Amino acid sequence: MAPRQCLTRTSALGLTGGLVADWLVGDPPRGHPVAGFGRVAAALERRMWRPSRAAGALYVLALVAGTTGATAWIDRRLRRWPAGRLVLLGGLTWAAVGGRQLAQAGRELGGAVRDGDLGRARELAPTLVGRDPRMLDGPELCRAAVESVAENTADAVIGPLLWGALAGPAGVVGYRAVNTLDAMVGHKSPRYLRFGWAAARLDDLLGWPAARLGAGLACLLAPAVGGDAHRAWRTLRHDGAAHPSPNAGRMEAAFAGAIGVRLGGRNNYGDRAEDRPILGDGPLPTPDDVDRAARLSMLIGAGTAALVALTRR
Repeated sequence: MAPRQCLTRTSALGLTGGLVADWLVGDPPRGHPVAGFGRVAAALERRMWRPSRAAGALYVLALVAGTTGATAWIDRRLRRWPAGRLVLLGGLTWAAVGGRQLAQAGRELGGAVRDGDLGRARELAPTLVGRDPRMLDGPELCRAAVESVAENTADAVIGPLLWGALAGPAGVVGYRAVNTLDAMVGHKSPRYLRFGWAAARLDDLLGWPAARLGAGLACLLAPAVGGDAHRAWRTLRHDGAAHPSPNAGRMEAAFAGAIGVRLGGRNNYGDRAEDRPILGDGPLPTPDDVDRAARLSMLIGAGTAALVALTRR
């Protein structure tokens, strides 16, 4: 087998194997690499924080370049050892992908609403959504769950697979580092409005292809969860660009159309409220719709892995 062909097949096997490991095992119970990176990033933030875009950009550069560069160096050392590179890529993909946890968190929240235990649902909500759950009723909790499952399908499933296919282990690590930094400092609070600007913009850039691929797959796979592909595509085209996020809006609109629900509205984040555009023309989601969103998320992950395997043969 030619070296280039061997590398290509190793990439496909590593990425697919990492996704399957996530399905079967889930996240590592202890010593999760992403959590470790988050602790390092938090410690560095305490030293580097300034109300400055330049300081924030330097912070992102130091963390992303350091982790990506180290991974690329290890990957180069393994070029002549395909089995070692397979283990490296598969292990990193397993650590970076969070499809099982995402679907499980959605199902658990929806199940609590179905059981009428809104207190339990509100306790579960912070594992899935960033908004304040204290005043959310059942339909709003389900809306929050579907929106989070939709957005994070691109962030935590498609993105690592896509960037792993494009750039190998360094692509997986670099993408996940940027996505983690965006979650930590990329929101529009007074502290991070300027410092987190670079993380948020870089995350938008790297997430752009994953969101479009994910939205397209959501439309294509809508019939598999009892939806209508044409309705999903129509909702994506009509509502996707209305959302303030260039990526989350596409995924949420596609999921809204695929499941036949209405997303968007007012979101409360502590003392800050945001009015989001309405996506879709159906009713507010129910617990059954949350289950359908979780199934659709898993199917999109499988579809992405299949595309990676076909294109990396």
